Amino acid sequence: MLPELSRMARRLTPQPPIARGKDRALTALVRECHRLLSEQGVANGVALAQGLLQRLSSLADEQAPAFFKALAEDFNPNPAEVLTRAQAYAHSATASNLMALSEAAEPPRQELLRRLNKAPGGTAAIVRLRQRLLKLLPKHPELQAVEADLLHLLSSWFNPGFLQLVRVDWNTPAQLLEQVIRHEAVHEIDGWDDLRRRLQPDRRCFAFFHPQLPDEPLIFVEVALLPEMPGAIAPLIDKASPTLAPSQFKVATFYSISNCQPGLRGVSLGNFLIKRVAQELQRELPQLKTFCTLSPIPGFMAWLQQGRLDDSLAPLSKAVAQRLRLAHQQVHEACAGELSRLTQADTLPTLPAELQDALHRLCAHYLVHVSPQPHGDPVARFHLDNGARLERINPQGNLSARGRAQAAGMMVNYLYDLAHIEARHQAFTQGEVAHARAVSRLL
Repeated sequence: MLPELSRMARRLTPQPPIARGKDRALTALVRECHRLLSEQGVANGVALAQGLLQRLSSLADEQAPAFFKALAEDFNPNPAEVLTRAQAYAHSATASNLMALSEAAEPPRQELLRRLNKAPGGTAAIVRLRQRLLKLLPKHPELQAVEADLLHLLSSWFNPGFLQLVRVDWNTPAQLLEQVIRHEAVHEIDGWDDLRRRLQPDRRCFAFFHPQLPDEPLIFVEVALLPEMPGAIAPLIDKASPTLAPSQFKVATFYSISNCQPGLRGVSLGNFLIKRVAQELQRELPQLKTFCTLSPIPGFMAWLQQGRLDDSLAPLSKAVAQRLRLAHQQVHEACAGELSRLTQADTLPTLPAELQDALHRLCAHYLVHVSPQPHGDPVARFHLDNGARLERINPQGNLSARGRAQAAGMMVNYLYDLAHIEARHQAFTQGEVAHARAVSRLL
């Protein structure tokens, strides 16, 4: 073995594994992980990694917590070595000392995952491994360091520069079309006829693919080409609706975006997908002048029912805060304190105008002032952080059971002005939400 490989293998070989009780299979699995990081692992890496992946794929659910715990405990950096290298760098901030510190501080499990990734099917197996870990995290927060390493590596491996943008149409292989039907997470696709309508010339569907998962879409977005910005979802997903002529294409509306790989949660894909698709559509159809969304507001009713209005009023003027308190009072009095009444199908269409206005004012406040906070609306945070502008709130935009439960039937348009995306993204990182005058008038 080359001297530098020998030194690397010795550095990566952690302390012997801790005992795994009476579970011999799990103990053997962890031992194989150590072996992959040994000198022998350097020489026979692919074969060892392939065997390990096969064993990981058959790991029983009851064994998974102990395996991830072994990754968390047995494959950490050596604290004494990290301290020594850190002191050396503090004493002399040279490039060589910085490199030595970085080398010592990297958890050996990252190299373990990189070596597993060299085996055929390694990338897909690691994505599935993280999916299992994410399910365990709520009850096992001690595994957070393992999750951080997986997210770090997958964010690099699934960098948008490696991804291929593919338009999905009716000529796409049936196996991929079935995945679109199965993974649609926003507006359910009701069979093949429904899908066919969503792939007609006035509709577009684009997906990101990775070279290591060529038959599995990572994420896809559905787009409607329309004469004007839409205010309701029903006409867009009506499978009996007539197909529009290209001469009517003025607005591209992103109305659904769905992740297909739970193991890639938190890896930035959707923001790049929307921007890439907007650029692609602009090249294909120069007459398109407006790029927007028709989006749900999944957190609004939950926020309203939690009664957290006063928590978000501090930065506002007394007059604005008073208007919001009055709107909040009107809504509660109209429902006799039972806000769930606002989600009933026979209630929404008959709401008095003043109650509708109160709901819109509260929703505008939620999107403008609560969304920048960590507990803000997840869809709003996604689009606003992506550089979009909050353009318009639409009453009765989605009267489905889900739409009523999430936002009393309201939906929202976010505007993607490609010339201002970066500036609006930067503003949002500072807590400022770019919004149109139509929204300002509601506050």
